[in-house]
Amino acid sequence: MRNKPLAGKVAVVAGATRGAGRGIAVMLGEAGATVYCTGRSVRGNPSDLNRSESIEETAEMVNAHGGVGIPVRVDHTDVEQVRMLFERIKEEQNGVLDILVNDIWGGEKLTKWDTSFWEHSLADGLLMQDRVLKTHLITSYYGTPLMIARKSGLIIEITDGTDYRYRGHLYYSLAKIAPIHMAAAMAQELAPHQVTAVSVTPGFLRSEEMLDYFQVAEENWRDAITGNQPHAEHFGESETPFFIGRAIAALAADPQMMQKTGLALSSWSLSDDYGFCDVDGRKPHWGNYAKKHGF
Repeated sequence: MRNKPLAGKVAVVAGATRGAGRGIAVMLGEAGATVYCTGRSVRGNPSDLNRSESIEETAEMVNAHGGVGIPVRVDHTDVEQVRMLFERIKEEQNGVLDILVNDIWGGEKLTKWDTSFWEHSLADGLLMQDRVLKTHLITSYYGTPLMIARKSGLIIEITDGTDYRYRGHLYYSLAKIAPIHMAAAMAQELAPHQVTAVSVTPGFLRSEEMLDYFQVAEENWRDAITGNQPHAEHFGESETPFFIGRAIAALAADPQMMQKTGLALSSWSLSDDYGFCDVDGRKPHWGNYAKKHGF
């Protein structure tokens, strides 16, 4: 990463406010990219998730790691806002867009676990689909033509998991499985234009919200492993959001990335391929861990 393999590249991380999106934006910056950090939460005006993280903070972290961070407030369910985002990029970057990351989620407070779909709020279940399927489709619709025009580019769908198995909740499963097929289908249509499309999942993500859930900070996260919260015993295999960020940066720097188009990838499989570590020096491997523990 020290030689800035993505210097001169232009990226959009849609959903860069926190979590995997923030980690991806920052690590693309570490590799030298100019990163448009989009989301709904800005300083003094958070989204309905009502958390403190903002796209300005993410952009500042991109800058601090050696890239160029540009925060742009965008509600990706709004067609006109998304269209204007890419019109701005077209003008400011001379039509160049190399990397598009769809990481919009916003379903944290909409998912009621251990609730059957017919007993769940239908409005929340449908809103969850809007915040993933609708936003990712709108964003790809307006971003892809910039890549097609140059016959080059990488589109990444961030999701949860690499297969179609049930994820414990119907609405959640739909929202997380759809991006896998979205990437596979886009790959088919984009192949003649030399644009790569893949889906990528993190493992057990040590996000800001997960740290809050376990009542720890990044500095003492291991204290949660022996705690009483559900899934605490698996927290030892967790990864920072920067791990999937380094995965995306490594993939984007690979001149042979087209060989992976259409695939459902993971942070740990890309770590196997490219040899990078997490920012704490660890190499978590959720795939091996899951196999060992039978899930």
